[in-house]
Amino acid sequence: MGYVRIVNATSSRPAGTPDQAAPGRVVLLTTSHRVAPGLLSWPAWQALRDADRVLCADGAHPQLPYLREAGIAVDEAAPTAEELVDACAGGRTVVVVATGEGEPALTDGLARLAGSGRVRMPELELLPASYDLPGARLLDLVQVMDRLREECPWTSRKTHEGLAKYAIEEAYELVEAIEDGDRDELREELGDVLLQVVFHARIAEEDPQDPFSVDDVAGGIVAKLIHRHPHVFGDATATTPEEVKEHWVRTKAEEKQRTSVTEGVPLHQPGLALAAKLASRVRTAGLDVPLPASEGIGYELLALAARAEAEGTDPEAALRAAARAYRDAIVAHEERIRSTP
Repeated sequence: MGYVRIVNATSSRPAGTPDQAAPGRVVLLTTSHRVAPGLLSWPAWQALRDADRVLCADGAHPQLPYLREAGIAVDEAAPTAEELVDACAGGRTVVVVATGEGEPALTDGLARLAGSGRVRMPELELLPASYDLPGARLLDLVQVMDRLREECPWTSRKTHEGLAKYAIEEAYELVEAIEDGDRDELREELGDVLLQVVFHARIAEEDPQDPFSVDDVAGGIVAKLIHRHPHVFGDATATTPEEVKEHWVRTKAEEKQRTSVTEGVPLHQPGLALAAKLASRVRTAGLDVPLPASEGIGYELLALAARAEAEGTDPEAALRAAARAYRDAIVAHEERIRSTP
């Protein structure tokens, strides 16, 4: 990424020609608080070193100690737009190190001056000095959760047990958004699910016997993903989704030293999902285990779930779709009743 330059058309002059009335240049330097202070782009360091003056309105700005250590003289000042234009007179360059909130008053003032036509404006540049990497906003979520845990009467009292039901509710709402094809709702529900992860990890930090943090959670899943995808991060080869899944199941069994393919299957999940998961484990492991032969609706549903899994259908999703169609039929029937004289 580069910088944005807004050039005043009247400010150009032949190279090497002195012009005491030259309008100069203003560089608004922005930084991300999610990047360690001092890690600035090379164009940013060039602009800082070439500037005639560097200003910053925030005396506690995290970049200031590093700029001064690098020999950059920074004046702690918050100039008005008019004062900034005057400071650039004679062709001088002024760099403004923006605060975390940006410089809305200053930029609005510069815009008003430019729009008035009464002032010869300097060149205006917006120069991002550091950029957020993908996932950087997760740091904000962690910080917000830290503060809520410390200051919010509701958040500070929650436990893993008290939050468990919300994890289930949010997961179901996420599934509903996916099945409805609602992109806005999907984004929101993903955030709600992510909140549950960060919330539980924050609570876990406070455990006196066995604390762990969200970094431990993230580090664990990163290590797991790398280990279970040797065809991506190692020398193994997998050309089909089935081969990937087979390796995943085998590696997982080796890691956890399991003696049965049924280990690790949560028995408290919905019945159809449980039946399909067991059938999937059996099929993936290449086991020949016939379904128990007995009468009753439960065994009939078990057979249907196993059949659905074998055909690549999620029985829970299929039943939800059928149930929604049934709901729509009920609503339509009720409307007909209401509209009948």
